[in-house]
Amino acid sequence: MLLLAAACAGIAPAPAVLAQDAAQVQAFANQIEGFEVAEQGGTLYVRLTMKEPLSAPPPSFSVANPARIAFDFPATGNALGRTTQTIEQGDLRSANIVQAGDRTRVVLNMVKMNPHDVRIDGRSVVIAIRPASVQEMQGSVVAQAQGNFAESRSTAAVGQGVRDVNFRRGKDGEGRVVVDLGSPDTGIDIRQQGGNIVVDFLGASLPEHLRRRSDVTDFGTPVTSMSAQQMGDKVRLTVTPNGLWEHNAYQSDNRFVLEVKRVVEDPNKLVQGTRGQYQGEKLSLNFQNIDVRSVLQVIADFTNFNIITSDSVQGSLTLRLKDVPWDQALDIILQAKGLDMRKNGNVIWIAPGDELAAREKLQLEAKQQINDLEPLATESFQINYHKAKEIFDFLKSKDQTILSKRGSVVVDERSNKVFVTDVASRLQSLRRLVQEIDIAPRQVLIEARIVEANKTFSRDLGVRLGYGDRTNRHIGNGGRLGFGSSEFGSVDSSGNIVTGPNAPINTVIRRVGESATSGSSALTSGYGNLNLTLFNSSLTRFLNLELVAQETDGRIRLVSSPRVLTANQVEALIEQGTEIPYQEASSSGATSTSFKKAVLSLKVKPQITPDGRLQLSIEVNKDSRGEDTSAGPAIDTKKVKSEVLIENGGTVVIGGIYEETDTSTTEQVPLLGDIPVLGHLFKTNMKNSERREMLVFITPRIVADALTLR
Repeated sequence: MLLLAAACAGIAPAPAVLAQDAAQVQAFANQIEGFEVAEQGGTLYVRLTMKEPLSAPPPSFSVANPARIAFDFPATGNALGRTTQTIEQGDLRSANIVQAGDRTRVVLNMVKMNPHDVRIDGRSVVIAIRPASVQEMQGSVVAQAQGNFAESRSTAAVGQGVRDVNFRRGKDGEGRVVVDLGSPDTGIDIRQQGGNIVVDFLGASLPEHLRRRSDVTDFGTPVTSMSAQQMGDKVRLTVTPNGLWEHNAYQSDNRFVLEVKRVVEDPNKLVQGTRGQYQGEKLSLNFQNIDVRSVLQVIADFTNFNIITSDSVQGSLTLRLKDVPWDQALDIILQAKGLDMRKNGNVIWIAPGDELAAREKLQLEAKQQINDLEPLATESFQINYHKAKEIFDFLKSKDQTILSKRGSVVVDERSNKVFVTDVASRLQSLRRLVQEIDIAPRQVLIEARIVEANKTFSRDLGVRLGYGDRTNRHIGNGGRLGFGSSEFGSVDSSGNIVTGPNAPINTVIRRVGESATSGSSALTSGYGNLNLTLFNSSLTRFLNLELVAQETDGRIRLVSSPRVLTANQVEALIEQGTEIPYQEASSSGATSTSFKKAVLSLKVKPQITPDGRLQLSIEVNKDSRGEDTSAGPAIDTKKVKSEVLIENGGTVVIGGIYEETDTSTTEQVPLLGDIPVLGHLFKTNMKNSERREMLVFITPRIVADALTLR
């Protein structure tokens, strides 16, 4: 359901909400199709035409201040095509027709509260608003003030209860008491009792774990405590504010919200608060050619304010005011006679505006002369957590307004003290300033986790067919007949191949003249290789068939976790790694040794926000040595620089790098490898896959004095 406060205040829903409501109108069993207003014999009639007749009048409730009458139509949609209706007839200003959930609420915005009746006339609901005399109006207002906040006319459902009671701080520092109800029809009675706000939930029950008193002073709101208790067949919530405050209450479906807002006293306002420009109790004045002083005396008697009138206030006026707030009536009288006022506590001083301005100017000039003649005093200020030289530089600045023109300041850096000579009032202001800024800095522990994960995969699949002839018959100058893996041989301890008829056989040489441990085709592993060799008795001729089917899978996970502890708004740096030397030639031909850093570093500057979160300006480096070049070694670097806002103790990923490389290679004998089916005897397929991923996690914590880097 939309908020009652929004509906009563005439706030129109957003276009998206209107479109959604219009689409849902057809789904309701009943609809409001017409809205008409007519006045007859001083009585105002509001006729609502329904699609289907109602069996009983709709439940309703009223609010005295501001004057509102609300009617709820369950299982009913708004088919009027509008949510607001301006009327301006009699005491009825406008109407709001708001569809929310499974019902529609009609709110009549009144100038003042009048008695009303509701009756059913076929498909129409007729609301008759009768005029009331002054005495009846006063009695109605008192009755409404003592009545319920949102009491439904319909019978309360059995089993209503309070589900939860919470307290929150609003964005403007107001205290918000949020109560979750078991039913939106729960009767609510809210009133001010002494210095407390008392809210009764009629016909409701309160679970045992919610029957408690809560101290909410630490939230920094006008509310210091609240208590919830079961009292017979109702639940009583007592809220205790302090200072000068005002409250507002509204209900949204099953949720009731009580807001308590602090009021900053304005000495130029007669009535404090923000609910309206004039809030005084209403009065009626009807005078013919009466003296201004007499009218002011009447207002003083009505309000119990002490009013002092200047001798220069003269003249008379004629006025007729009916049901006007007394503060508005006083403002009208002052404007009519060119007067102004100043309020001090419950005393109001009234005089012509020029006279008040001239008097205040004289007071300010006299105060300034007193400051110029006031004797000077000297006071020392011990600076604990700042450098005294910084305070000294600030006070010596030409833009400062703390010291007077006669003030002077001296600093002693050895004892970290500041000595100030000035008038007593300026010394008091400086003392408050030093107390606010000279506080121990809060410290922050920042932990970074750099996680690197590498995954490699390779697969070789193929067949090699070879033939060799080791007889003394050579082709050309030392040439031998053969192809493919064409020779047996031996590999000595230096990795050199030893061949010949008398050489011992301990390996298969894939290519004649190539080391068994070098080259892209050298055997790197015995796994996945199958050889079949046919040879003659003298080992001079042989036919070799080699099947290669090999897979390699590798995984690497590397975690680096630098940590650094620093004060609030102070940059910190931590590094770990090596500096790589390399030779650098100058323009004269001489060489010198320079260094390049390959380090893991964390540079951070934290700032603690007023709401306890952390804003970090952070830079993380993860460097390593790369390949050597003619200009020196290359540095493989991974770096992230960012500014983030993190909850205290929370973890956030500020950056990540993901790389994936897939390589497929085919080695084959030209032409022979392209022969269908038989070509697989002369080719090898190799596939390599490599994945690299790096993530940077940051976790800041506001530390206590006893917390260390452990």
